[in-house]
Amino acid sequence: MTPRIECTGLTGGRGTTTAFRDVDLAIEAGTIEALLGPNGAGKTTLLLTLAGFLPAQRGTVAVDGRRLRSGRPALASQAGIVLVPDNRSLFTTLTVEENLKAASRKGGRSPGEIVRGFPALEKRWRLRAGALSGGEQQMLAMARALIQEPKMLLIDEMSMGLAPVVVETLFERVKQIGAEHGCAVLLVEQHVNLALEVAHFASVLNRGSIVLRDEASALLADPAQLEAAYFGTPEAASGPAT
Repeated sequence: MTPRIECTGLTGGRGTTTAFRDVDLAIEAGTIEALLGPNGAGKTTLLLTLAGFLPAQRGTVAVDGRRLRSGRPALASQAGIVLVPDNRSLFTTLTVEENLKAASRKGGRSPGEIVRGFPALEKRWRLRAGALSGGEQQMLAMARALIQEPKMLLIDEMSMGLAPVVVETLFERVKQIGAEHGCAVLLVEQHVNLALEVAHFASVLNRGSIVLRDEASALLADPAQLEAAYFGTPEAASGPAT
């Protein structure tokens, strides 16, 4: 089966500074992959490169086997790569409905259909995005991404600054997304255990390199190996990195 997204030897950063190097990653449709690692490991820069907002220094990115031109966000979006950034990037003066209409694709799902996956937003339909709570804004950012019918959904630090009960609700929704929408999901998250509970696979990015990749359930069962990879201790070398 052709992976929904595949990057080979991908290296990137900002300007002449390299943030990550030689990343090989393949994610199939319906699969959730958690991308873990300490602050400064290069996770967000990798997402921005996959979404075309930053040019790759070398390597390739392909969606459904079709290679993408680097550094072209419009082309990445047309290919089906959609990013939910850590700052959510909502139109704060527009209502919930207007935000969804602005992102919708011709012939795609309607705002009403998408918002049913986020019941809290149904009561905020006419409210401006800037007046929503942090959790509601994150739900709207997710709904706005899904209405674009992504083939590859990139989610950056979804839980940042949110109450635990809201975080749990969002993770439950992420768990359903792959099956419902047929997209692959790459999830950058600092809540490691929650991410592993919803993911099928997980990769650890440390000092710019993937040092460990395995099934999420295996990493949950072996916290010592995960900790070694996360903090860069020698024991990480024993794991099946790819």
